[in-house]
Amino acid sequence: MESKMKNHEQEATTTKRRVDLVVISDVHLGTYGCHATELLRYLESIEPKEMILNGDIIDIWQFSKRYWPDSHMAVLKHLLGWVVAGIPVHYLTGNHDEMLRRFAGMTMGSFQLSNKYVKTFENGDRAWFFHGDVFDVTMRHSKWLAKLGGTGYDLLILLNRAVNYLMVRLGRGKFSLSKKIKNSVKGAVSHISNFEETVADMAIFHGHEFVVCGHIHQPVIREMETQNGRVVYLNSGDWVENLTALEYHAGAWSIFQYEEAAELHLTDDAERVMMASDKVLFEELWKEFQMMVPAGR
Repeated sequence: MESKMKNHEQEATTTKRRVDLVVISDVHLGTYGCHATELLRYLESIEPKEMILNGDIIDIWQFSKRYWPDSHMAVLKHLLGWVVAGIPVHYLTGNHDEMLRRFAGMTMGSFQLSNKYVKTFENGDRAWFFHGDVFDVTMRHSKWLAKLGGTGYDLLILLNRAVNYLMVRLGRGKFSLSKKIKNSVKGAVSHISNFEETVADMAIFHGHEFVVCGHIHQPVIREMETQNGRVVYLNSGDWVENLTALEYHAGAWSIFQYEEAAELHLTDDAERVMMASDKVLFEELWKEFQMMVPAGR
């Protein structure tokens, strides 16, 4: 079981970068926190042989007809373009798009909808892909609490994006309020650790060399050891806070970290979509602010 574990930042490029396998999760299309324009930049810059969408791509929990910018649709169109081109695209369901689980097993050309996926690499190593919410105690026993938490999280992200917009205008750097809160709460840190250990144990039990999840929005590549053996645990992170993806190429895993300062290849159409999306976002931010402030104040 060999894998080079490394993180890398995106580099300036004018040509599409070839990648054997790309994994993204927790895009949450249809929510204010989704960085669809940045994701579109990333998708425009790569040429994958295989794509795995590891859950929570479309946020059906929070979906609203009132907010669906062109950039969110552009992401779906780009992925559909890969399907039309014959690139295998695996959509694995998560908790925010759990309504799709009733259609698990559906295939359409190179597109496949599943709850989990096992891939065997050329060297015989096996990777087990699934979203991960099945091992979340809150999801299993208090779904209403999880949905309430999801709403609160979206509001926090909404506030954070408004604050960061002002910070950039003032010439200051961005920061993640939700990350700061999660990293300072011992319960949240413990929850993540328990999740990773449970997932690792299950992967070892089933004889997999790799286990790849999403759900907890914590990008990582880590070799884990339990009483039953060893496994490489990977998490693709998200496109709400971390803007990350997992890439597998030439026998090595790595974490792609989006950096706004980098100039990725972007088509003219995608550039126009990005600009229009920003305009829609801040119009919606203003509407939300007006709804929060009582009339006459």
